[in-house]
Order: sequence, then C-alpha cells, then structure tokens
Amino acid sequence: MALFKDFNFKLVVIDELMYGQEPLLTPVFDLHALLHARGIRDAATHVLANGLHEEVLAEPRAYFEALEIGDELLAGIEELCFDAGLDIYRHCAPAWDGEDDLFDIRSLDDLALLPNLKEVTFVDDGTLAAPDKWEILEARGIEAS
Repeated sequence: MALFKDFNFKLVVIDELMYGQEPLLTPVFDLHALLHARGIRDAATHVLANGLHEEVLAEPRAYFEALEIGDELLAGIEELCFDAGLDIYRHCAPAWDGEDDLFDIRSLDDLALLPNLKEVTFVDDGTLAAPDKWEILEARGIEAS
C-alpha cells in the first residue's frame, strides 16, 4: 500500500478515485449523510456555528488518513485536477470557501505513486502550491494546464 507524504495530495487522489464519474474506491465517504444520521441537517451551518470552518473535521481526516489505496488503483490514474471545488473538500470542511491555504499541496513527491499520470489541470488556479511545480511536471512528462 502506498504511503503519501502530503495529506492534501492524497485528498486529490481520493477525489479522483472515490468521487469521480465511476467510483473505484468504495465505500464512498459521505460526511453529510453521517451528520444527518446524528440529527445535523446542514453540515456547513453546523461547522460555522461551532467554529470549525477553518479546519478539516476530525472524522474525515482520520478516515482519509487511514484509507489505504492499492497500487493498482494508483496505476490507473492518468489525470488529476487540483481545482479548489473538488467534492472531497465538502466532505472534509463543508464550509470551506476556497480562499485560504487549508488544502494547498506543498509537495509533489507523491507523483512517484502515480506511474501513469499524464495530465493535470488547475495548476495555477487551484490548490497546487508546490514550489517549482511547472518544472517538476515537465520533467515527468506530465501535461499541465
């Protein structure tokens, strides 16, 4: 099983595998259903009312940190999107507005876990804040926009 160095990079990978058009990583984590089962109707309102809006909630953090992703699933990833509007962020921080660095990716060391990655998007407009990102992607032959 792969060990990720950057939790936020792992979240982008999980988004592709769990919340993509055809979920390959199951069961799908659904914070809203989990909170609804506890009587919390609106996750964002709950987070704001309890001062939790500037952090990844403890339950999704623990779930996603512990989640193991097999090498075969990682090898199947050919594209990644670093958009600040990814579905996974709503399951981690439901009131996050995308305006701070909560989900910024600071390292591209985990690219080594994705041997067949060919393309990435939202390199400048998303959560990818790794230094020298353009040079690193180019050196790996990954098309970036």
